Amino acid sequence: MRKKRVLLLSEGFGAGHTQAAYALSSSLRKLSPNVQTKVLELGNFLNPKMAPIIVSAYRKTVTTQPRLMGYVYRHQKSFNRLTTLALHRIFYTHTKNIIKQLQPDIIVCTHFIPSAVISRMKRLDPDFKVPLCTVITDYDAHASWISPHVDRYFVSTPEVRSKLLRRGVASASIQVTGMPVHPNFWEHPGRQEILEQFGLRDKPTVMVMGGGWGMMNDETVNHFLAGYREQIQIVFCLGQNEKLLEEMRGNPVYNHPNIHLIGFTREVDKLMEVSDLLVTKPGGMTCSEGLAKGIPMLFHHPLPGQEEENCRYFTAAGFGEPIESLDVVVKWMERLLNNYEDLQNKRSHHLERIARYHPLQSAQSILDMLE
Repeated sequence: MRKKRVLLLSEGFGAGHTQAAYALSSSLRKLSPNVQTKVLELGNFLNPKMAPIIVSAYRKTVTTQPRLMGYVYRHQKSFNRLTTLALHRIFYTHTKNIIKQLQPDIIVCTHFIPSAVISRMKRLDPDFKVPLCTVITDYDAHASWISPHVDRYFVSTPEVRSKLLRRGVASASIQVTGMPVHPNFWEHPGRQEILEQFGLRDKPTVMVMGGGWGMMNDETVNHFLAGYREQIQIVFCLGQNEKLLEEMRGNPVYNHPNIHLIGFTREVDKLMEVSDLLVTKPGGMTCSEGLAKGIPMLFHHPLPGQEEENCRYFTAAGFGEPIESLDVVVKWMERLLNNYEDLQNKRSHHLERIARYHPLQSAQSILDMLE
């Protein structure tokens, strides 16, 4: 008897979508030895020469024209039909061949582009019976996520479920499963071992992230944080932003034993484990990982659209706070210096509070559909 095959499709527009796919892949294999998984960034797999150019252009637009991205986000419905048709024309034949070759028992999409492509394939081919699941990797549900032939939507919160219902999605097609965070983020390994691995000191620590692309363009906040380097340890995670990594390495402001500059790493879970405060852009996956680790978060420069909605959700839930001025940073630095034990106790309480979240619920729901 062959193993059940799960095909997980994503796109490289930001790191979070693909992280969610790999998190699901890991969770599925952890839950069942009878499952075989395959993760693909569809555009990159089908056109490895063109995809990086498109992603680079998207990244440049995000960083230089965030208002344009906000406009597109708010008017998704206007672009949906045309975009889906264009994507279908580009991807249809190749995607159909991939599915014929891999013969998945279920297809799970963590980005709306492959979801739209597969949905259209299901509409045009009555013999295409493979179930299609879409995992919404933010704390909002814009129109592009919705495609008529999705069999099941997995969403992070009841609020996102309500948004889908208002957009006409059938109640039976929506399941609240939480965000598919990698199992590592729910584990709590030994602190001392992690400190030694990264050459860190056992003292109040702030972790600064700019997402997978390392979009840490807030020099004011970065310099301000560095001003506390004598008292507080600061870990800057720069993701794939090698240019910024080199710039900061050459800047004497960041040349200090209590400041650590780290490029791309697959061990963010360990760094969060030994950090006491996370300063980050409010991407859906990063915030969910911070939530799993129980770490308080400060949000800087949310992009118009999804990140703004993520920021609102986590702020309202009491898991984070936007950096509306440097006074917010000062307040938290003083807490780290003067009320460290209280912060530690609050984090322990927070971890107890989120213990009710089932870290493998998304994966279990996929397995349930396979049975």
